[in-house]
Amino acid sequence: MKKILAIAAAAALTAGVSAFAANPFSDVSTDDWAYQAVSDLSDQGVVEGYPDGTFKGERNITRYELAQIIARLMAKEDQLNAEQRATLDKLAGEYADELANLGVRVSNLEKKVGNLYWSGDARMRYQDKGNNKDAWNGRIRLNVKGQVNDSTYVQGRFLNEMNFKDNGDSTTSMDQLYVNHNFGKDVAVRLGRQPIVFGNQGGWLINPNKGYDGAQASYKNGKLALTTGFGQLNATKTVNDKVVSTAAADKDFYFAQGAYDFGFAKLDANYLATKETKDNVEIYGVGLNVPVQQFNVFGEYWQNTLAKDYDTAWNAGLSYGKADWKKAGTWDLAVAYNDVDKGLFAEGMTGLQTTPLNFLAKATNVTFWNAIANVTLQKNVQLHAEYAFSVDTENNTGAKDDDSWTVSLNYKF
Repeated sequence: MKKILAIAAAAALTAGVSAFAANPFSDVSTDDWAYQAVSDLSDQGVVEGYPDGTFKGERNITRYELAQIIARLMAKEDQLNAEQRATLDKLAGEYADELANLGVRVSNLEKKVGNLYWSGDARMRYQDKGNNKDAWNGRIRLNVKGQVNDSTYVQGRFLNEMNFKDNGDSTTSMDQLYVNHNFGKDVAVRLGRQPIVFGNQGGWLINPNKGYDGAQASYKNGKLALTTGFGQLNATKTVNDKVVSTAAADKDFYFAQGAYDFGFAKLDANYLATKETKDNVEIYGVGLNVPVQQFNVFGEYWQNTLAKDYDTAWNAGLSYGKADWKKAGTWDLAVAYNDVDKGLFAEGMTGLQTTPLNFLAKATNVTFWNAIANVTLQKNVQLHAEYAFSVDTENNTGAKDDDSWTVSLNYKF
């Protein structure tokens, strides 16, 4: 292929990126049909001439030279639209060997097939649940994102879970599948089976539900983020090593979430309500995080307004550091005190529960300390550990009070 034709094709990829450029080469005149393409790409740093100031557009371009152009275009990928990115991905795939020889690691390309983007994580975990109960299990999750156009994408997640302590078959399912459409840069709408999270990561409140089926609308502009949605929970729990639905499953519910970053502190608020004739819940929650250099003071308070007794929960804690997935040797540690009433962790009511104290679901109240630590061993490899201690329960008709802990090795790709 003539060099001039390759440059014209490359210019089509970057149409609209550059509006004006001066003539950079002595052998490319303003009368040449490819003048604008050559000038634009030179101005963007995509193409270079020879030491004598010429372009030599009639020469045949080598694969190595074209790979250099592709590498420079890849650096500007965020300025391209979906169709242009798809074309660039195909070119990068065709010239992958030459790009590798140039020292260009096409990390994005390695995760793409056409307009599909792949990512995921894996976990190997051991759990000591107390009371002579333990578990050794693994999990892998594969995310696939399909870019429909500049405003719309479809995303799904494949989930595989297995128990290493027996010879049972592992289970594989698609636990997420939703479409997301952006209205400008601030507003987005989602529809389908999607994730939802309540509570802070350093405390007791988690969402064991495998997402929910429904719709949500979100607004994010700078420091303010708002989300609201409606649907049905997909709440499950494990009983005798079998996954079963809880009473919260398939209940219609409404939720609203908001967060604001003041700079000196981050405030978030949550609201969750089920829409059934009995066993309704209406939960309010507020959380606060205050960063102080490498430290972070955090806490949250929750209340189930429809529970007659044992209707509140709160925690307070302190964390230090930050385990950065991309930087080996980084770490963090959090310690928190938790006071949780039955109206907040009872699976049958809300699908929410304490962790890792699942066996205490029959108690009316539980207080405990927990410590959580993360260490980045290598890039995209983290060691996670959690220990719950000084456990004290009220009216517990189930297992006795006992410490519990878990350790896991986690990977991202």
